[in-house]
Formats: sequence, structure tokens, C-alpha cells
Amino acid sequence: MIRLAQTGLSRRSLLKSMCATAGALSAGTFVSIDRARGQDMFDVTLQLGWLASNGILGEVVADKKGFFAEEGLTLDIVPGGPNIDGVASVASGRANLGSISSSPSLMLARSAGLPIKCIAAGYQQHPFTYFSLKKNPVNVPADLVGKRVATNGTARILLRALLAKNEISEDDVEVSVMGSDMAPLMTGQVDVVTGWKTNTSALAILGDQRNDMSLWDAGIQLYANPYYVTDSTLADHPEQVAAMIRAISRGWGYVHDNREEAVDILVERYPNMDRQKELETVDLVVDYSFNENTAANGWGTMTKENWQAQIDIYDELGQFENDAPAVDDIMTLSILEETAETRPKYG
Repeated sequence: MIRLAQTGLSRRSLLKSMCATAGALSAGTFVSIDRARGQDMFDVTLQLGWLASNGILGEVVADKKGFFAEEGLTLDIVPGGPNIDGVASVASGRANLGSISSSPSLMLARSAGLPIKCIAAGYQQHPFTYFSLKKNPVNVPADLVGKRVATNGTARILLRALLAKNEISEDDVEVSVMGSDMAPLMTGQVDVVTGWKTNTSALAILGDQRNDMSLWDAGIQLYANPYYVTDSTLADHPEQVAAMIRAISRGWGYVHDNREEAVDILVERYPNMDRQKELETVDLVVDYSFNENTAANGWGTMTKENWQAQIDIYDELGQFENDAPAVDDIMTLSILEETAETRPKYG
């Protein structure tokens, strides 16, 4: 039976973050966006929700190619990790732009009182996937009935949402907690494991026996790698926020057209990454970044309707500590509209 699980940003940590933020504000230590010393440049500190990966190909390329500089911006990328609350970092002003793995973290943060707002969606579909073996496949949600599913702790709520969306009782699925190791599936300890489809290194062990069911296709349509800022940053520096998205979108457009060079730029900046693995993954990353929606509306597009659907299902599952956030509080289309003419339209 599945128990109520915490998401990557727990209720307790959110409330602590709110207190810390309030304390910083009252003490006069809030860090605003400042011009670079001695230069007429605007410093952008991008806080990631996790470690640097191919999910920031566009940003790294945009920095290398001078797209940020052309917009009057400098870029500093700050990695996240298991002990770093990226959303709280942005909310407190330590960073002025954030990108996190999944859109629900922003909904939960807003509900808990953190003044953050999404301005663009990096991946048009979430890469989160349920992996099984061809000899015992899970192709549709109904196939999960009677199966043993291993997922990481922060993703259990995704499984709960999937089951609720498809009217499957939680008692009909046996769940265990896993890390990033896919071996339990190969050894028969479980029937299903979960992870991001773009994590090709971890998935290599499954080989040609791998069978996929994406969270998106199963009916839970979340955004991945959403970009967000605080309400005050958006209100006080709208031109600079628009410039951030213009530079990043140009970077992703360059990745689309120059994939091998983009990987080389990424590995140059992060030498610990495996160039060959990144070359094998770059097409998949581009596919998540561009589709028919971006062909019509440009890189980073998102819809109010999709956000509202996410809010509704999380509200039904009782995930919000306070009231569910209003859709206009958690996202805005203003920056996308401002940059509509420059964001690349591929798909």
C-alpha cells in the first residue's frame, strides 16, 4: 500500500524556508538583483534544483556564445543537490532565477507562501518514466495492478497521482523506495522502476529488454525544468527577466542546430560528464525541449490550462498545506509574450 509521501520540497522544509526568508527580510539582508561591479551588466544567478546536467545545455551554450552578454547579462550557475533547497534560495534572494526538476514543487512552494512564479517551461513534456521489461511489460496504467514498483521517495506522489487519475486503488500496487540503481528490475526483485528517460547512463543496464511507460502518456502531464523568479524580481526588473529568457531560448535554439558542438561546450564546462553518453542523449533532450507547441509558440511555451490541471489533481490528493494556489499566482505568460518574436520556433 502506498503511504502519503513527501515531494522533493517537503511541507516542513517549505515552512522553515518561509521563516528563514521572513527573517532575512526583517534583518535587511535580502539580496536583490544588482549590476555587476564596475560594469553596466546585470548579474544573473541561476539556481538549479539538482546537479548540473544536460538539462542546462541551452544555458551553458548561451553563456559560451555570448548571448547573455549581448543582453547585458552575466551568468553564474549554482548547482543544487539533496541538501540544497533551490526554491528557498530564489525566494530569499540568494539567486534571482531558478530552474527545478518538476512543476509541482513550485505549486507546493506557492501554496506554502513563497513568492515565486514560473515564467517559462524548459521541457514541454516531463521525462519521468516507468520502466519494465519486455517479458513482463507495463504499457498502460492498468498494467500496474499487482505489480511491485520501486521509485524514489520524492516521486511517490507522482505514482499516487497517476493511480488516482486512472482510478486505480493504491492497495493494488506494492511500492518500495529505491535510489537511481536499476538493477532490482534486472534481478527480478521488482517489476517496475522509475527514472528520467534522459538518464541514459543509469538506463544502460536495461539494454534492449527495456519497456517504457511515460508519466505524461499515463495522464499526468507535468512540466520539467520550469524557470521561475520571485514576484518582486518580475515587478522590479521585467526587462532583465525577459532578457534572461531571450538569451536562454537562443541557447536552446543553437543546441537544436548544433548538437555535437553543444555537447562539447557542456563537457568543457563540466569535465566530469561523459561526452559519449551526452552525445547519445542530446537528441532526446532536444525532443523534450521542442515539439509542436514550440513550433507554434516558441521555446519555453506553456499554458494556463495545463497548470490548472496540475493544481487540480494535487488539490484532490490533499497535497497543499494551505489553499491550492491560484493559477495566476503560480505562473505568468507575460515574459513569454514579451519574448515571442525572438524565441526559436522549432518542433
